[in-house]
This record gives sequence, C-alpha cells and structure tokens, in this order.
Amino acid sequence: MSTAILTGQPVPGSPLEGDLRSLGFDVRVASDAADTETLLAAVPAGQRVAVVDARFVGHVHALRLGLTDPRFAASAVPGAVTAQPEARADLTRALRSTTGSGNGGGSALTVEALADHVSETLAAEGRDVHRPDLGTLVATVPSDPQARNEARQAVAAVDDEAVRLRTAVKSRDGFFTTYCISPYSRYIARWCARRGLTPNQVTTASLLVALIAAGCAATGTRPGFVAAGLLLLFSFVLDCTDGQLARYSLQYSTLGAWLDATFDRAKEYAYYAGLALGAANATGDDVWALALGAMVLQTCRHVVDFSFNEANHDATANTSPTAALSDKLDSVGWTVWLRRMIVLPIGERWALIAVLTAVTTPRITLIVLLIGCGLAACYTTAGRVLRSLTRKATRTDRAAQALADLADTGPLATAFAALRLRGPALPAPLLAFAGGAVLVCVAGLTSYGSPWVIVAAVIHVVTSGLAVARPLKGALDWLVPPFFRAAEYGTILLLAANADVNGALPAAFGLVSAVAYHHYDTVYRIRGDAGAPPHWLVRAIGGHEGRTLAVALAAALLTDTDFTVALTALAVAVALVVLVESIRFWVTAHKRGAPAVHDEGEPA
Repeated sequence: MSTAILTGQPVPGSPLEGDLRSLGFDVRVASDAADTETLLAAVPAGQRVAVVDARFVGHVHALRLGLTDPRFAASAVPGAVTAQPEARADLTRALRSTTGSGNGGGSALTVEALADHVSETLAAEGRDVHRPDLGTLVATVPSDPQARNEARQAVAAVDDEAVRLRTAVKSRDGFFTTYCISPYSRYIARWCARRGLTPNQVTTASLLVALIAAGCAATGTRPGFVAAGLLLLFSFVLDCTDGQLARYSLQYSTLGAWLDATFDRAKEYAYYAGLALGAANATGDDVWALALGAMVLQTCRHVVDFSFNEANHDATANTSPTAALSDKLDSVGWTVWLRRMIVLPIGERWALIAVLTAVTTPRITLIVLLIGCGLAACYTTAGRVLRSLTRKATRTDRAAQALADLADTGPLATAFAALRLRGPALPAPLLAFAGGAVLVCVAGLTSYGSPWVIVAAVIHVVTSGLAVARPLKGALDWLVPPFFRAAEYGTILLLAANADVNGALPAAFGLVSAVAYHHYDTVYRIRGDAGAPPHWLVRAIGGHEGRTLAVALAAALLTDTDFTVALTALAVAVALVVLVESIRFWVTAHKRGAPAVHDEGEPA
C-alpha cells in the first residue's frame, strides 16, 4: 500500500481522491504544513508516500507516470511529488527545510504549492528527482476558477487511454516490430493488464511458445516447420507484449528485466538447436556446425554491443564526427529505417528465420541467417571502430572495470598478469586478437588430436594475461571481450567439428550455450548496477582462457568419443554452477527490493 497526502482542502467535484485511490494510494488530507509533516511521519518507513496539491488537475496517467514508477526513488509532476522508501528521509528533510520547521521556526510556509516547493528543495539538496515527459498529458495546479475550468477542458480534449497505449510501445524499435507487431500487440498488453497478468508471466509464456516452436522444428516434417515458423512469430508477439505491458502498467522490476533479456537469448538459441534436430530427422543432414556458428556469431555481436556501450557509458568529452554524421542521418526518415534494418535486429531476424523455416530447409535457413548476421556484424562493428577512432573521450575507471568484468578472465591469465612481466608494447585489443587468432587458426587447420592446439592455447593464456594487465581505457579496448568470446567459442566449434564423431557438435553447442549464459548474465548484472558475478564463480568455471585450455587438452589427449563425453560433462558442470548462482542472485535481489530496471536498450 502507498500513501498520498493531499495538502489543502479538497476542491468540490474534483476526481483527484478517486484517481489516487485507483492508483493504489491510501489518501489522507493535511490541512496545513505542520499537519503534512505529522501525517508523513505516521506513514510506515517501508511505504511509498506522495505529497499532492489538492488543487491538482490532470490526467490519471500523468499521476501514474509521476507517482507510481518503481524505477525512480523520487519523482514529481506539477503539483505532486513522491518518494520510495530509500528516498523517504530526503523527502522528510526537504519538507522540514521548505516549511522552516527544521529550524524551530514553525510552519513558515502555507500549504499552498507545498508539493512543488518540496520537489524543488529535494532537487536542490542533491536528490535526483525524475520528471517524466508528459507530452500531451495535462498536469497542472490552477490558481483560480477560470484557470481550473481551462485545465479541465484541456484534460477532456486529450484521450488519456490513447496516450497510454501509444507510449506503451518502445520509442526506438526495428521496422518489422514497429509496423507489423506493435500496432496490435499494445492491445494485447492492455488485455493482459486488465486481467491482472504481469510482464513476467507474459515473458514466461513467450519462452514456452518458443520452446514448442523449437520442438515442432525438431520433428523434421513440413507441417512441423510451418507450425514452428508461426509459433516463433507468435512468441515474438508475446516478447513485444511483455515490455509494452510493463510500460502500460509501469510494472518494472530487476527480475523482469533479467528474465526478458535472458529468455530472448534462450528462445533463439533453442530454436537453432531445433532446426539442427529437424534437419537430422528429415534427411539426415548434419547442420549442427551451422547452428553453433549462428549462435557464436550472434553472441559475439551482442558482446560487441555491450562492450562498446559500457566503454562509452560515462565517458567525458564524448564527441565524434562519425557520431555527428549518424545523428544527422537520423533526421532523414528513410535512412533511419534502412540503418535499423541493416543491423538485422531481433524482429527482422526472427521474421526471416520463421519464413525460411516454413518454406525452405534448416540448412538454407541457417546459411542465410549466417550471411545476414555476418554482414550486419561487419556494418555495426566497422561503425563502432570508426566512432572510437574519431572520438575524443576520456574513459572512466568504471568503464575500465566493466570491460575487465566482461573479459571473464580466469585464474591462469590473472596470475600471469599479476607477474607484471614486460611484454611487447602492444595495445590490449591487438594482444587479445593475436592470441585468439593463433588459437583459432591452429584449431581449424590441424587435424584432431594435434598437440599444437595445446601450444596455441598456452599462447592464448599468455596474451590474455598481457591484455588484461593493461587499464583498458584505450579507444579500442572495448574489442578485448569480443575477441576473447570469439576465440573461446570458435575454438570449441572447430575442435568439435574436427572430432568428426556423432554427438561432438551437439555437446559443443551445449557447452557454448552454458558459457554464453554466464556471459549474458554478467552483462545484465552490470547493466542493472548489481556488479559483476563473484570472483569465486569465475574461478570455479575457469575463466575464458581456462576453459579454452581445458578443451584443447581434452582434444589432444582423448579419443574423439571420449572428447564428446568430456565436452558434455564440462557443459553440464558449467551450466549447473552458473544457473544455480545466477538464479539465487536474481531471486534474492528481487526479494530484497533491488531498484527496478527496464532497459529499452538497442533493438538487437
């Protein structure tokens, strides 16, 4: 329960009290400033509290945006201010400072305009006060009957529900999502809200539908492929609906943001596995290498996005001619949509996969997907490299730490870095690339069981240690984590392919899936300001270089059949450790009331 304190006498005929109660507030009326302080002190410390001017006139959704958004500790609209438990002390202090009672002088301020004065004092004293963009919504405190009548007419002239539906849609999205999904998925979101469904429930439903789609694809029959394509599209509709439901009803949470992002990856990669199983069941065609390659490519694309964004998240003097050109192109409508489609975001990508599944074969589907994602990766990475090289920016310690966390360095490279040996004066990205390139080339060009893979893996350990020993504040240091991911995933793929035995590539698919989950989990913890996974977890699963060395040793020392068993065992072990710890962390964070998160992010 939340509490709203109305300051001043209620205006006859005003719907304000009813509006506040419809938003879940227990309404109390304060006759003066001193009474407001008394009522505020009586509200339990664990509750949200709002101070609202009784003269307020505006839309219910304006109040909803200003007073109920769980992402912000303090927020305000004209005539109203609210604070969650973590900002209650600041609100109390601001109220006392505003009224003068904190100086022993009694109520120096009348109750008129108290809410606005308190919100201004909160901001002046250093508390970040969120002020939502209301657009055409009305939120005002009229000073006389004529102004009140004009405000009421302005409220009547704007359809509150239409605005609420329109703003439920993400402001920046892909072409397919914007024009083929959102026009009707927003109504599904409203239907869900009116029946008490939560975004997390819709997210879970989307996952289940996608898993059923993967199961249909695995049948290897044409009806199964058609059903799989249709179900995958329906899963994406639900995937859009959960975010729109969160925005429509302001049901944001840390757990919800994590589930939404994690399930998106799980759905797509499970579908790749379904295609590989379907190809085997239909014609005996082995496309596991293509399925694993698609997962590796897509995961590396995401790591490029995450690393680049974290490296420049809080950089100062963050200007670039390339970025300025990009902003200029954004002012030309058709270039905006073209550029969004070129990167093959999730909407376009899933539509492509669904259509190709229904009308072609899994092999064609995966090949086209690899070509499309490969071109998109070249476009986006080249653009980010150009921005970085032309950008004059000072990167912070926080950004460097985020890149170090994303690197997922294990005990071997960490120990080598701690030696502080004088290595070649090469940039960290070049060291990471060189070591990874040597490893991948050796794994791809040598036959199964070659001891040279072990030598290359040791070189990779050394270059990884030299790379992370640097502060990671250079212009292109954000490339270090993607290079590490590409080296690890690519090595596993190539060694499993060289084994040329049934089960090796599916086992490799499972291992990369488990490791990729760990890497995505790291990203979402950093994005949610929850910090990276604990050091013991990274050490327990070996770090990227430790896992790569372990796989290289297994390939050199074991038979192809035993190698498959080793990959499977490693996949199970990594999955169990990271899943148990990850679920424990996010559930605990949710229960202890971690700050709500809703990341609009990139349409990837």
